[in-house]
Amino acid sequence: MTAETSQTLDRGLRVLKLLADTDHGLTVTELSNKLGVNRTVVYRLLATLEQHALVRRDLGGRARVGLGVLRLGRQVHPLVREAALPALRSLAEDIGATAHLTLVDGSDALAVAVVEPTWTDYHVAYRAGFRHPLDRGAAGRAILAARQKPVAETAFTLTHGELEAGASGAAAALMGVTGVEGSVGVVMLADSVPERVGPRVVDAAREVADALR
Repeated sequence: MTAETSQTLDRGLRVLKLLADTDHGLTVTELSNKLGVNRTVVYRLLATLEQHALVRRDLGGRARVGLGVLRLGRQVHPLVREAALPALRSLAEDIGATAHLTLVDGSDALAVAVVEPTWTDYHVAYRAGFRHPLDRGAAGRAILAARQKPVAETAFTLTHGELEAGASGAAAALMGVTGVEGSVGVVMLADSVPERVGPRVVDAAREVADALR
C-alpha cells in the first residue's frame, strides 16, 4: 500500500476477487483468514458491499458475489470490444471470413464484437448480441475445452453446421486474461475449415488476450 491508496477499498476489492474465485461462497471466518484481518473488519466490508448489491449472503451465512457485479460487467463489454477490434479486423481480412469475439454470459456464449471481411463476394452474417449455448458452435466449445484443460498454449476448435446449416467455424479461447472468459473465432460458408485457419485463429486470440492484459 502507498500513501495514495485506500486500505479499505483495497480490502473490499480483494473480497470481491476471493468470492469470484469460488463457486460455493466463503464464510466470514474464511475471508478473515484469507485477508489476514479480524472478523469485525470483514463484517463491515461485507455490509458495505451488500448495500451496493455487489455481495449477497445466503441463509448459511456464506458470502457470494452479488447481482450488482453483473450490472458492472455489462459496461465492460464495450471496453473489451474496442481492445479486440484491431485483431478481429486483421483476422477477417486475412481469412476472408466473419471474425468474432465471444464472451461467456451465464450458460450462453455471447458475441460482443463482430467484423466482416470487406473483399469477399459473400460471407456469413453474424451480429454482435447473437447468443447460443456454450456446448454448440466453435466459440462456445473452445471456451469449454479451455475449462477442462487450461493450458498456456491455446488450441483451436472446429465445428460444422452446429449453428447454421452449411457454415463451419473455428475458435480459440482467450488465455491468461483475469476476469474475462471468452474466445476468438471465425465463421464461414464452407464444408470444412481450411488448414491454415486454426493456427491463424489461435494467433488472433493471443493478440486479443495481450490487448486485454
